[in-house]
Amino acid sequence: MPAVLPPALAPLLDTLRCPVCGAALRPAQGALRCPTGHTFNIARQGYVSLLTGARALSGDDTAMVQARTRFLATGTYAPVSQVLTHLAAEAVSTRGTVLDAGCGTGYYLAGVLDRLPTARGLGLDASVQALRSAARSHERAAAASWDVFRPFPLADQAVDVVLNVFAPPPPPEFHRVLRGSGRLIVVRPTQQHLAELRAHVPGMVTIDPDKERRLHRALGPFFEATGTRRLEYTARLTSQEAADLVGMTPSARHLGQEELAGRGALPDRITVSVLATSYRPRGAPTRTGSETRAIRRGRL
Repeated sequence: MPAVLPPALAPLLDTLRCPVCGAALRPAQGALRCPTGHTFNIARQGYVSLLTGARALSGDDTAMVQARTRFLATGTYAPVSQVLTHLAAEAVSTRGTVLDAGCGTGYYLAGVLDRLPTARGLGLDASVQALRSAARSHERAAAASWDVFRPFPLADQAVDVVLNVFAPPPPPEFHRVLRGSGRLIVVRPTQQHLAELRAHVPGMVTIDPDKERRLHRALGPFFEATGTRRLEYTARLTSQEAADLVGMTPSARHLGQEELAGRGALPDRITVSVLATSYRPRGAPTRTGSETRAIRRGRL
């Protein structure tokens, strides 16, 4: 039986574009279709499969999504969500469209939509497992499968706020889809973030000390920072919460449960340390060919 058009998706149809030809998309028997005939199924879990037939980057697998869901439910990252939500509320009135690029399970998007009672949200992610949760994360949140390193399936200047939380940013596409009055909000870790876990589990992905410089260099031609907030606090964790925190990171692809168990008890206290910056779009940006190629490869 064809999936029904999710209520949260209907108000966003004017912002979506066919990822093949760029035409508008309209509902058609449990799918979205453009006038040319390109068709994208709506999964029964409520998300749109815009990546159908395309090879995407590897997204979170089932175990990673389960670990993320359990960990975020503890509220340990609630202060991060609150800072993000406050910056979003400063950027837009209660109305507007919020795009979460690399939305995961939709945790942060749902927090922003709670603060903006008439805003609508769209989450993009490559992980089908995560999108099943994102599509149910909020009554005004829609979700679609997409690779954030590809041009977004969205119209120009279609959104008011772009959220980029612990995810690789594609600056040219952020700039293209944001309205001139819109804001990009980037949340990323500092060198102190999860330092205790990284010291205990050497296989965890490290934080590049040059990350900030490369981020500013990549965003500079497209955006101007309007303010940065640093959030840092310690949190106590149970052994299961610590394991879930490791299990929801990219490190989980390299570390099995047996390897984690072999390292003994994980730290019961961790440091959460992030920077959250709000950016406004500049005018038409200029960049060299080498800069464009580096951005597309995700080398910030």
